[in-house]
Amino acid sequence: MKKIFPIITVLTLLSLLGLIFFQFLWLKSAKSVKEQQLEENVIKATDDAGSKLMEDNSFIPRTKKTDLLFPSDKLKMEFSKPSVIQRFSKEDIRNILRASFDKYFLKNVPFEFAVSQNSLTGEQIETEGFFKYFTDSANNLQYTYVLQPPSGSNLENLAMEEFLVVIVPHQRTIVLKEITWFILGAILFTIIITTAFFLTIRTLLRQKKLSEIKSDFINNMTHEFKTPLATISLAVDALKNEKVVNDKEKTNYFTGIIKEENKRMNKQVETILQAALLDKQEVQLNLKKLSAHTLITSALNNIGLPVAEKEGKLISQLDASRDVIMADEVHFTNLVNNLLDNALKYSKDKPEVKLTTSNAGNQLKIKIEDNGIGMNKETLSRIFEKFYRAHTGNIHNVKGFGLGLSYVKTMVEAHHGTIKAESTLGKGSCFTVSIPLAKA
Repeated sequence: MKKIFPIITVLTLLSLLGLIFFQFLWLKSAKSVKEQQLEENVIKATDDAGSKLMEDNSFIPRTKKTDLLFPSDKLKMEFSKPSVIQRFSKEDIRNILRASFDKYFLKNVPFEFAVSQNSLTGEQIETEGFFKYFTDSANNLQYTYVLQPPSGSNLENLAMEEFLVVIVPHQRTIVLKEITWFILGAILFTIIITTAFFLTIRTLLRQKKLSEIKSDFINNMTHEFKTPLATISLAVDALKNEKVVNDKEKTNYFTGIIKEENKRMNKQVETILQAALLDKQEVQLNLKKLSAHTLITSALNNIGLPVAEKEGKLISQLDASRDVIMADEVHFTNLVNNLLDNALKYSKDKPEVKLTTSNAGNQLKIKIEDNGIGMNKETLSRIFEKFYRAHTGNIHNVKGFGLGLSYVKTMVEAHHGTIKAESTLGKGSCFTVSIPLAKA
C-alpha cells in the first residue's frame, strides 16, 4: 500500500493535468477556427453588398445640357455615373449590408461601415462611433471593397473610384460568445474531474488510515489478550504442582488469579462487542428517571481502590441541587466510569481526580478534572475518534483499544447531552458532560 499509493496519486495527477492541457489546446484551436470563419464570412458579405451597390441598373443618364464646349464633356455629362454616396442613403447601405450579413450567417454580428471617394478622408457615410472602431485595428476586423463599374463598360474609366469599408468591432468578443458554451462545459467537467480526483485521493488516505488503525487495533487486542492468557496458563501449571494441590491456601490464590484474569478478558470482549453494536446502532437504552448523584457515587466507589493503590486523591463535590435525569443505569454508569478511568490512566505518579456537579438552566453539568500529562491540540481534536489513542511515549504504558472516549461520546449523545474536552499539555485535562434534567 505504501508503494502503490504514491504511484496511483502521481498517475492520476498526470492524467488530470494532461486532460486540462489538451482541453486548453482544443479551445484555442476552436477559437482560431471561429475567427477564420468569421473573417471569411465578413469578406463574403462585404463582397456581396458591394456588388449590389454596383449593379448595372445603377447607371442612369443625367439631364442634358446644351452649353457644353466640347463633345467629350457632353458625352461625360450624358453618361456620367452618379456615385454610390449620391444614389444611396446611409440607411439604404446599412440595410444592404445587413441583408448580406444575414445571408452569410452573421445575423447577430454588429458592424460599422463607410463609403468614401478616392480616400477615407473624403465624403463619408458612417455610423456613430465609426472612427473609434476604425482606429482600434488590433481588436477589430476590417475589410475594404473597391466599388467599380461593371467590367467591360465603356464608362468604366469615367467613374470616380469609391471604397466600401466594413468594420466588425471586437471580433474576439464575438468569437468568445460563440464558443461560450464550449468553454463553460470544459470548465465544468474539469471541475468535476478535479473534484473526483481529490475525493479519490482523500478516500485512499482514509483507507490507508483505517488500515493503520486496524493494524494497531489487532496489535493492541493481541497484547491485551496475551497477558491474561499467559497468566492463566501459569496459574494452571501451578495448580498441577503437587505442593500446591495439597495447599488449600495456594490453590485458592491461583484459582482467584484465574478468575480475575478471566473477568478481565470478559470485560475486554464486552468492550469490543459494545463498539460493534454502536456501529450498527443496535444499542437500546432503557431510559428511566434516575438520580445522577446515585449513579456517580457508584462509579466513584469503583475507582476509589485503584486511586488509593497509586496513593492518589479522589475529590467529589456533588453540588447540583437538581440531579434527576432520564438515563440508562448501566450505560450512564459506564460512561462516568470510563471518564474516571481515563483520568486515572493518564495521571502522574500521585493522581488527583476531581468530580463536581452543578446546574446550568435545565442541564446537569458533570465536570471531571485530573492533574495528568494533558494533551496537545492535535490529540485533543481527535480523542473522540474510534480506535484513536494518544501517543504517550515512554511516560506511561497505557493499555486499551482506543474505544473508551468514543463510547462515552456516543452514550452522552444518546442521552441527548453534550461533552467538551479541555486540556493543557503537562498540566492535566478536564471533561465536561451536560445532560438535560428530567421534566417534572
